Amino acid sequence: MTHDSSEGAIVDREPKSSYNEAVDNWQQYFSFSTDHKVIGVQYMIMTFIFFLIGGLLAMIIRAELLTPEANVVDRPLYNGLFTMHGTIMIFLWIIPFNAGLSNYLVPLMIGARDMAFPLLNAISFWILPPAGLLLMSSFLLPNGTAQSGWWSYPPISLQVPPGQPINGEFIWIVSLILIGISSIMGAVNFVTTIFWMRAPGMTFFRMPVFVWSALSAQLLQLINLPALTGALILLLFDLAFGTQFFKPQENGDPIIYQHLFWFYSHPAVYIMALPAFGIIAEVLPAFARNPLFGYRSVAIASFGIAVVSIFVWVHHMFTSATPGWMRMTFMMTSMLVAIPTGVKAFAWTATVWRGRLHLETPMLFALGGAAMFIFGGVTGVMLAATPFDIHVNNTYFVVGHFHYIVFNTITMAIFAAIYFWFPKITGRMYAEGWGKLHFWLTFIPANITFFSMHPLGLQGMLRRVSSYDPQYQGWNVIASLGAFLLGVSTLPFIANMVGSWLYGPRAVNNPWHATGLEWTTSSPPPRENFAEIPVVTRPPYDYGDPKYSIIEPDEQS
Repeated sequence: MTHDSSEGAIVDREPKSSYNEAVDNWQQYFSFSTDHKVIGVQYMIMTFIFFLIGGLLAMIIRAELLTPEANVVDRPLYNGLFTMHGTIMIFLWIIPFNAGLSNYLVPLMIGARDMAFPLLNAISFWILPPAGLLLMSSFLLPNGTAQSGWWSYPPISLQVPPGQPINGEFIWIVSLILIGISSIMGAVNFVTTIFWMRAPGMTFFRMPVFVWSALSAQLLQLINLPALTGALILLLFDLAFGTQFFKPQENGDPIIYQHLFWFYSHPAVYIMALPAFGIIAEVLPAFARNPLFGYRSVAIASFGIAVVSIFVWVHHMFTSATPGWMRMTFMMTSMLVAIPTGVKAFAWTATVWRGRLHLETPMLFALGGAAMFIFGGVTGVMLAATPFDIHVNNTYFVVGHFHYIVFNTITMAIFAAIYFWFPKITGRMYAEGWGKLHFWLTFIPANITFFSMHPLGLQGMLRRVSSYDPQYQGWNVIASLGAFLLGVSTLPFIANMVGSWLYGPRAVNNPWHATGLEWTTSSPPPRENFAEIPVVTRPPYDYGDPKYSIIEPDEQS
């Protein structure tokens, strides 16, 4: 043990006896573990299963929308399908997958042996499987699942059949409260780890942008998520115990619920998007062989996005009897988010400009996600303008915009991350040809599906309906066919991941010649990550320099 004066902390320099025990036994992923890498993989596999379930629900929805008549499922089931699709994709796919990826990478990227609170880390994961199974169990109830959308506005969410205390809405609320508790516990762990467990020399401006993004997202979880959790508890009291917080017929105020819900659920878009931005910032320099352009500006922009996003929630409520002064205020703050996000987009463009591009699968997904984010960002600024937002309120224009962010940008970035760090996590290389097939089967149908929703919305088609005017059928057929192709695109991905993990060629420690600390360990990394805590003396993204390694031996140890 030695004392590092620059960090003001005791740093363990001695290799542990378990250092060489690599995390490469698949059976441990099905057991209780406090190793951040095992927990990270557990998160990612579990959430991908929910992604498949949510995708199947989406395909049923699009099958219903092939024709103007409601002829596939009845309307209560349709309402339950889009409620569960949105809930699963947000709360059981993107947010917890990002938590799992961050769980795996953050300690490796900052030179730590594990998360700050390993037991708390494990508990925060093991809350999720029961919560997810509880949510899915609502399909077995006599009256089915919750049917009031993933936002669950009262009074609609309080209109349940009498005499049924255990109903779909009750199950939905309890599940989301459990998921919220898990996320708050995880946020405490991430913030503590990043602030206090960085290796000597790992200053804030030597941290990779992914770590900045994870920190910004988890700070939002700590600040904003308690508002939603509290709102859900009050909604549960109204539903099950006869209180009157949100019941308008009994002097409750349903608009207060909307404020509490969106105070979290708009920043939740950035809780999902910030790690995706961080992934793109890691992948583009590695495959362009250029340093990340404007690193400090990009890092600060991550924090800037988080700060501004706290003050934009009312733009979801422009039609909720919102006073004029509030509309104008939140229109301006909503547009202000475009500045730090624009900084990132310009930095990505400058990074690949005149770079020596290597178009492997991670790079294709990162480039595709970055390009589609530009389109999603433009429509986002349009929706921030109060007059336009009122014009397209509750239409498919909003659905198209939202999916350009959550699927075409965030999920594409997630796939980039899976391919990029797959060799590090598994010690195996994936099949490049299958990866590129997966990209094109994702990129093209995703644009077909979600672009088609924009003209539908501009023409006036409302969302959340199972039957519609025949004039909208053309674009709906195109969107549905694209959605079915998008569902098929997961098949080569699953085959590639499973087959490569079992039989793929062995990966070297750093197959991409990347510069992060995680690439200096074995593949997969050993139990405690590093034989010695590294000392960091150089900035990240030192591509183009023959001495790009950011690690120097600790001469004092």
